[in-house]
Amino acid sequence: MHALSIPTWMVHVSSVIEWIAAMWLIWQYGDVVQNHAWRWLSWAMLPALVSAMCACTWHFFDNAEALEGLVIIQAATTLLGNCTLCGAAWWLDRQARFGRAKDV
Repeated sequence: MHALSIPTWMVHVSSVIEWIAAMWLIWQYGDVVQNHAWRWLSWAMLPALVSAMCACTWHFFDNAEALEGLVIIQAATTLLGNCTLCGAAWWLDRQARFGRAKDV
């Protein structure tokens, strides 16, 4: 656990907690506005959370060489997360432009 300072750990852990809270709040927002497309955004945030957990785990074990595979998983889930977030944002935009026009 010596790989990172205490303030850096505080930032890492609070960022993960904030991300989880954001996922939950987005899900709840979708329920409130009765637009379940927002749930897709919440699900799309999951790979980025996995990426953060990989980074925290690797740092927790002092960047052990035996766990270097976590770095590859982190990179892959970051890429996947960026793609899923892009797709979810596109879907929400599409819904806002075309999906709601039918209701008017």
